[in-house]
Amino acid sequence: MDTLGALLLFGVFAVCVLAVLLTGADAYRGLTQRNQEAGNRRSCVQYIATKVRQSDSLGAVSVENFGGVDALVLGEGEYITRIYCYDGSLMELFADAALPMEPEDGEKVIALDWLEMSLQDDLLTIEVLDIDGQVSTLLLSLRSGEEAAA
Repeated sequence: MDTLGALLLFGVFAVCVLAVLLTGADAYRGLTQRNQEAGNRRSCVQYIATKVRQSDSLGAVSVENFGGVDALVLGEGEYITRIYCYDGSLMELFADAALPMEPEDGEKVIALDWLEMSLQDDLLTIEVLDIDGQVSTLLLSLRSGEEAAA
């Protein structure tokens, strides 16, 4: 009878430990997935912000129509970089400004549903809809080398 009681107590303990482990694993999986989705959203917006900050000089940042889509144009002179959304992806195209290029010529960067951009009075507004249906907005004030000149 003592052995049966000990085995029954051990069985209850084992079931409790298994239930706690399964609950913890499910919670961990949910947190990891949510963290990854938030990271993907931030990656797209931060990628664009970094590119703009690297190219922020007088007249080097503009928004134009590129093959029927809005494109962020970075740089001036012989070579420019275009960042735009095409065929479900954020695309980047670095090329000679004089060459005739099409949106499909760019490199895929991140999966993206749509991208909307506008530039007014040195305020760049970018709205991004990621593949999870989340909208992120980025507002950047272009400094155009103010700190370097000051």
